[in-house]
Amino acid sequence: MGETGQGLDKRGRVERGRKRVRAYLAGELVADTTRPLLVWENPYYPAYYIPVEDVRASLVGDGDVLDVVVERAKAAGAARRYPDSPHPELREAVRLDFAAMDEWLEEDEPIYVHPRDPYSRIDTLASSRHVRVEIDGVTVAESRSPRILFETGLPPRYYLPLSDVRLDLLRPSETRTHCPYKGTAGYWSVEVNGRLHEDLVWIYRTPLPESQKIAGLACFYNEKVDLFVDGEHEAS
Repeated sequence: MGETGQGLDKRGRVERGRKRVRAYLAGELVADTTRPLLVWENPYYPAYYIPVEDVRASLVGDGDVLDVVVERAKAAGAARRYPDSPHPELREAVRLDFAAMDEWLEEDEPIYVHPRDPYSRIDTLASSRHVRVEIDGVTVAESRSPRILFETGLPPRYYLPLSDVRLDLLRPSETRTHCPYKGTAGYWSVEVNGRLHEDLVWIYRTPLPESQKIAGLACFYNEKVDLFVDGEHEAS
């Protein structure tokens, strides 16, 4: 856990959330609140700060960094208080280390990696644009039926049917990543001209319900390949 809360200056955005938020450790309830604080410690997504009276676990220790203790487990240093915060509402709140908890729920649905940003939007649109992907001068995918995913603050991502990808060039990878909006992605590396390009392609085989349009489609890192859309080279 970083020092972000203490260093949060008056320009940091803090607002009251409207969702019920719960956190669990070893199956036991750590916190349950209907008035979480959303705190943007970085520009990309918020953290949850929980009003101290809505924390059900024991917070043990001296100072501002505390252990979270339930009957069956302890998460050392997983809670932090900010009594000197420039934001008065944070002085009576606790920041729980997201990764230290076993489960987080917004209302009755689990969330992963970090809280969702209420100002982030994802639109996945069917398209007939001509998308071609090259690596080292070799065309590794070409499609006229991509699904284009537009996500706030990120470049468009082009999800392609597997039938439009050179599957013979793909090599399985053990890499997995997790997204709070889309779910868990598996990866392939790509072997071209005897060179292995690691983890260039990902796929969400069972995405979260709101991202079902990209299920079973392959996406290449725009930044690591030569991507052509309607014949125009897309800048990385």
